Amino acid sequence: MPSIEVKNVKEKIEYRPNENLLDILLESGHFVDNPCNGKGTCGKCKVKIIDGAIESPSITERKLLSEGELESGVRLSCMVKPSGNLKVELMQKEREHKVLTAGYKPRFDFNTNIKKVLVQIEKPSLQNQTPFEEQLKKATGLKSIQFDNLQSIEYDDGAYTVVLYDEKVIGVEVGDTMESLYGLAVDIGTTTVVCELVDMNTGKELSNSSMINAQKHFGLDVLTRITYEIENKADGKQKLQEAIVKSINDMIEDICNKERISRKSIYEMVVSANCTMMHMLLGVSAKTIGKSPYAPIFTSSKNIPAIDIGIDISRFGRLHCLPSVSAYIGADIVSGAYVCNLENRKGNILFIDIGTNGEIVLSKSGRLLCCSCAAGPALEGMNISSGMRAADGAIEDIDIDERGNISLKVIGDKEPIGICGSGILAAIRELVKSRILKKDGAFIKLEKLEEDDFRNKLIQMNGKKREFVVYSNGKSDEKILITQGDVRQVQLAKGAILSGFLALLEKAEITMDELDKVVIAGQFGAHLPADSLTGTGILPDDISDKLEYVGNSSKVGAYMALMSKDVKENMEKLSLNMDYMELGAVKGYERLFSDCLIFPKV
Repeated sequence: MPSIEVKNVKEKIEYRPNENLLDILLESGHFVDNPCNGKGTCGKCKVKIIDGAIESPSITERKLLSEGELESGVRLSCMVKPSGNLKVELMQKEREHKVLTAGYKPRFDFNTNIKKVLVQIEKPSLQNQTPFEEQLKKATGLKSIQFDNLQSIEYDDGAYTVVLYDEKVIGVEVGDTMESLYGLAVDIGTTTVVCELVDMNTGKELSNSSMINAQKHFGLDVLTRITYEIENKADGKQKLQEAIVKSINDMIEDICNKERISRKSIYEMVVSANCTMMHMLLGVSAKTIGKSPYAPIFTSSKNIPAIDIGIDISRFGRLHCLPSVSAYIGADIVSGAYVCNLENRKGNILFIDIGTNGEIVLSKSGRLLCCSCAAGPALEGMNISSGMRAADGAIEDIDIDERGNISLKVIGDKEPIGICGSGILAAIRELVKSRILKKDGAFIKLEKLEEDDFRNKLIQMNGKKREFVVYSNGKSDEKILITQGDVRQVQLAKGAILSGFLALLEKAEITMDELDKVVIAGQFGAHLPADSLTGTGILPDDISDKLEYVGNSSKVGAYMALMSKDVKENMEKLSLNMDYMELGAVKGYERLFSDCLIFPKV
C-alpha cells in the first residue's frame, strides 16, 4: 500500500488510493484545521507537499491559495487525492484556546438526587440468618432493593455504603465511602466543552477542564455536522457520538488527576447543551434538526445510566441531560434563562447568547418569548480569510486612530497569526467608524479619496477587490486581511441577530425604550465590549448602557441542576413555558433582515 510521511513524524501512514488527504491525516490523529468539513470552501486545510506526485491544483485551490503558496507546494488537503507515496508538512498546530468556564451564580438550596447512607451489616450465624437484602432494607427504610445491586456483593459483616438516587438504591459499596461523593457539571457547546468537578457533599467546585469540541473534525457548525451524519449513513452518527464521549472522558481523567480522586467516585453528570449536541451525545439522529420543519427527536430531559453511552465514571453513575425548547433553543438557553431568573424578574429583559447561532429570549414581565437566528461561524473566527479561534496569536481587539495608525491587542502578547471573532467585530467597528466601510458594507473606493486621506494607506487592491490590511510582517503572503467577503459574512451574522432582536420586540409589542436590561451570555459574548456590539450594529446603540454580562450561564445551570433536584424539575417546567417563534414564519421578516444588514451611521 502507498504511504504518507509527515515531516518530523517518524510514523508513516498507509492508505488506500483515492482517499482524501484531509481524511487520511485526520483519521491518523493529525491536526488539520477544516472549518467547512472538507467542502473546499474555507481554504484553511493547508498542507505543503514536500515530495511525491499529485494532480494539478483545482480551480477551487487556485481561487483560495495565492500564487506564492501554490509555487511553494501548498495545497488544500481536502482537494487532494494521492495515489502514491507522499511526504507532507503540516502547516498548523493545535493551540491553547481561551475557554470561558465561569459565570454569574445565584443563591439556591442544595438538594441533590444522589445521596449516600452508611449501614452496618451483622455477620450471619446459625441463630441469625437474616439475608443481606433484608438487613439493607431495614437499615435504609426502603421496601425493596433492585436485584442488580446484590449481584456483586459478598456477604460479610461491617460497614457498607448504600448509594441512593431519588431514594432508590443504585449501588452498594463495601466499607465507608461517605466522603467520596462527586459529580460533574458539563456544558457542551458547538465550539467548546467545559467539564467541572464538584464535591456533592459540600457543593464546592473543585476543578475544571475545557477543550475545543472534538466534533470540529466533522465541521464547525451544527448544520455541517448534521450533513456529515446524513452523508455517512453507516457510521456518521456513531463517530459524532464517539468524538464527544471521548472528549468528556479525557476531561474527566484530567480533572481526576488534578484532584487525585478516582473517577469511580463520580456518581452523576449533568449536561447542558444545544439540542443538536444533546442528540449527538446520546447517539440519537439529528438529521431532522437540519431540515424543515426542524423537528428534533426529543426536547425533554433525559436521565440514563452514564455507562450506556460510554461515560467512564462510577458503574452506578447517572447522566442527566437538561431539557430543550426546540431544535434551536437548547438546554444551554434554558439554563441561562433559569440562572438569570427571567421568569420572575420584573420589567422587560432581553437575554442573548451569541455564537454560531444567536439565541434570544425576551422576558416581558415573566412571559418568555424566544427565537434563534443562524449567525454562522464567522463571529467565532471561521469562514473568515484570516480567521482563527481565540488562541495565542489571535488578534482580539483593534483600534484605528484619526491618523490611520493601527493598534492591536493579541492573545498571549504574541506576533499576530490571525484574527478571532472579537477581533473581527472590532475591525468592522473601526472600519465603520473610520468610514472605510459604507453603510451597505462596501469598501470605499480609493479614487474618491483625497491624496492625503489616511484611509489610502489602509486599503490595498487585490486585482479589482479592495482589502483592509490589519497586519503585515513584511511577507506578501503572510498578511492578516479583512476582505469584502469577510465583511459580508459579518453582515449576515449581524443581520440575523439584530432582526431576531427586533422581531421579538415587535411580537411582544414593546419598544426599544421599554427594555430594562440586555443580558449577554456565553463564551463569545463575554469577550465583546459594548462598543463592538453597538458599533457594528449587532445591537442598537440605545441599549449600550443596559448591558449585563453573565458569562457561561449554561455551565452554571448544569452545576445548579447537579446540586438540586428542585432545579432539575423547575428547568423542565421552564422549558415548557418558553414560547418559540420561528423567524422564517414571521410576516415581513425578509424585509426586516435586509434592513438589519445596514451598518450604523457614524
